[in-house]
Amino acid sequence: MTVSQYFKQAREFERPIFDVVNTHFESLGDVIVDPIAMGIMFKNGPMVCELRAKTKWVAVGFNLNRRLSSGKLSRKVSDFGSKFFHVVNVATPDEVDEDLLEWLTEAYHFAGGTLDQINQRVDAMVPDDIDDPF
Repeated sequence: MTVSQYFKQAREFERPIFDVVNTHFESLGDVIVDPIAMGIMFKNGPMVCELRAKTKWVAVGFNLNRRLSSGKLSRKVSDFGSKFFHVVNVATPDEVDEDLLEWLTEAYHFAGGTLDQINQRVDAMVPDDIDDPF
């Protein structure tokens, strides 16, 4: 399914929220937009974020390597090993605020592996076996 095909059957409030989230991810780098029947997935290697339309809002789900504590979260945080799945419900594009965009940026880097490199101050361009004898 294409993005255009998805939005032909979507509710009116979905597209403006998608546009804000999509523009943000595009500003970060490569992202794959994968519309499927149940929603839209954003991928940077693994899944970064999912948009699932509900009756009156869009559930924005994303994984982080830490558990958030915020009143903006709409359901209990689920943990899967070293990943914590968070959901924020948004009814309008204005609700995709600075906090949510910051979390989505973190999710983007976490999915692509760059967050761990940043946290560990590892240069991904330098091999870790540089001191090994030949």
